[in-house]
Amino acid sequence: MTWLRDVLVDLAAESPRVDLAERTIATRDHRRRTAISLLAAATVVVTALGGTLAVRLLPQAPTPATSGKDDLPARGVGPLSHAYKSFCKSVSGKAPSNCQDGGWRVVTRSGRTYHVPEALPSLSLRNSPLAISRDGRKIAYYSAKEGTFQVRDLASGAKTTAPMKLPPKKWLYSITRLMVSDDGRFVAFSKVPEFKDPALLFDMRDRVVRELPARWVPIGLSPDGATITLAEYSPNSQLRTISNLWPPTSPGNSTAVILPQHYAFSPLAPDGKTVAAVEDHSTAKKPCQMGDLVLLDPLTGKKRKTVPIRGLSADVSTIYLRTWRSADEVTALTTSVRCRPSSEVPDDETAPPYQTFTAYAVNVRTGEARKLTTFRAQDIFGIAMPGPPGAI
Repeated sequence: MTWLRDVLVDLAAESPRVDLAERTIATRDHRRRTAISLLAAATVVVTALGGTLAVRLLPQAPTPATSGKDDLPARGVGPLSHAYKSFCKSVSGKAPSNCQDGGWRVVTRSGRTYHVPEALPSLSLRNSPLAISRDGRKIAYYSAKEGTFQVRDLASGAKTTAPMKLPPKKWLYSITRLMVSDDGRFVAFSKVPEFKDPALLFDMRDRVVRELPARWVPIGLSPDGATITLAEYSPNSQLRTISNLWPPTSPGNSTAVILPQHYAFSPLAPDGKTVAAVEDHSTAKKPCQMGDLVLLDPLTGKKRKTVPIRGLSADVSTIYLRTWRSADEVTALTTSVRCRPSSEVPDDETAPPYQTFTAYAVNVRTGEARKLTTFRAQDIFGIAMPGPPGAI
């Protein structure tokens, strides 16, 4: 892989800087958190590396299998707290029992863990996403049997299937993102980099599909599915709102704003009018430079509030914003890794088998953080939490 690294470094030298965490995934050939983003500079190479996106994540304290039968039951499952990708070929230590390599596991709020055998595993050159509704009662995933996305109600077991087939070799590569609406009616799918494929919004009830701008991450959707909020974090941080989405032939009304600096975005807040973000001051020479928490107007990009984050571990190097716990608290997944400029990383250095991800609830009014729980993972993209994803 030395030749590939050399090519990527040459390309990166002429490319714009993008989000450091995106670099983490795209450069799994030992330049974790150090190289300039490949997604802006070498999208073809990212496809070749797509097989490395199978994320390895386990709870810090593994949940025992459910009576030896840990596949997701047909019905009667309670709300979820999160989901994660499992793995079998452990770099060090013993692989988990009943492992399904690259497969998704869901964890209920009561702590029970189940495999999702219907969800296509993330193996080879594919990255199979999973999304959880905001209330934790529905999941969306790529169905191996149906060859497209499916929404499943965990309590009743009812399923709805997208009206469009999506061959995994064509669609499930790069870094994929999935979002399901609160009622399970709408599913939004995108990936970065996009190549020639558009992002898609499915109306699962009326069985129609609308194309969305490629490369953007869906971070919010109105209850009626008529307005979507999107974010882009490379090569510039941007927010975009598209209204009047239906019928699918409608051009819609689009408002986009390019922000003056780089941010790691939260999902759209419960009020539908706010996005939280963490300032990212990282550069190739000085990685892992996270700043204050800000509240942004998604239509104008203007800052409504800026607060320093207090209460995190002193060695936190990266912050990813995820589920809103209330109108005032957003979940922050943090890592504490050794950050070095790319010039200081030896070519033969291997990636660590795991990182530790610590979850905090951060009060967006005061900046105060309180610790929730801890996970172990190789990277961020294999953990799904209720509600829309963040970017990144």
